Amino acid sequence: MEKLVIEKVPASSPELAVLIRELDRYLEGLYPPEDIFVVDFDDPKTKEMVFVIAYGDGEPVGCAGLRQLDGQSAELKRFYVDPRMRRHGVARQLYQYLEQQAIELSCSIMRLEAGAPQVEAIAFYERMGFSEIPPFGEYIGCESSLCMEKRIR
Repeated sequence: MEKLVIEKVPASSPELAVLIRELDRYLEGLYPPEDIFVVDFDDPKTKEMVFVIAYGDGEPVGCAGLRQLDGQSAELKRFYVDPRMRRHGVARQLYQYLEQQAIELSCSIMRLEAGAPQVEAIAFYERMGFSEIPPFGEYIGCESSLCMEKRIR
């Protein structure tokens, strides 16, 4: 891959939908349906989220979303990189872009939810400076959820 570009896209982006379907298929192999926390694209609040796609040589290779939780924190959502493009810096650039977006929204904390089976994702988040925290929000009571947080300013 010669060139990677991160672009904001609307929640209605067809390319975003394809990448999120790939993520959902991956997660369905790891978790029961009730433990997969999807984004409801019919919810009007979803339009307030920031979604980005990473394009490698013009092709969509990853996506992520950012949902503001309150006045000081934002949640990383639907973070996915095509398995063929992992270990090429795509995840790092997606994350750094969304961290900057969170700072611009005046957030001081980034949060996320993953699960123990996502060993590579958890290792990546730890490299980005995240630490494990108790479950928050909709993840409280979900035994498969592993929640993490990072202070960004």
